[in-house]
Amino acid sequence: MGIVMFYHLTRSDVEQTARVLLGRALGQGWRIMIRGTDAAALDRLDTRLWLHPEGSFLPHGREGGPHDARQPVLLGMGAVVNEAKALMLIDSAEVSEAEARALDRVWILFDGANPDRLSHARGQWKWLTDAGLPAQYWSEDSGKWEKKAEKT
Repeated sequence: MGIVMFYHLTRSDVEQTARVLLGRALGQGWRIMIRGTDAAALDRLDTRLWLHPEGSFLPHGREGGPHDARQPVLLGMGAVVNEAKALMLIDSAEVSEAEARALDRVWILFDGANPDRLSHARGQWKWLTDAGLPAQYWSEDSGKWEKKAEKT
């Protein structure tokens, strides 16, 4: 069982934060699934990961292609099919307790300026930690990422 890490976005956007976390995970040889709830938002993230920053390449694919199982990073709304060790949740996407327990890492990225997303993330924190999963809460309010809470 790994850890669930909550990232309260107040200065960075999803793409910026995802790029940093994905780079580290890929450096460890992990495969990652990014799960969202909005196909258009996933399409935008897909485009941004291909194009930005210029000269940088993050290997990934969109769910529904012929090579989903081989993608190092797979963006979609469904089940993990690429043998991922990590799952990144955006746009209030869900994870089951069993799924979280089977992964090395679950990242939950949420927009602190959106009251619905903030409330949803708080609910996820409560039920995941009540289920006994270790969790960390990270905030960038000070201008850099700092761990503000941890439950083991």
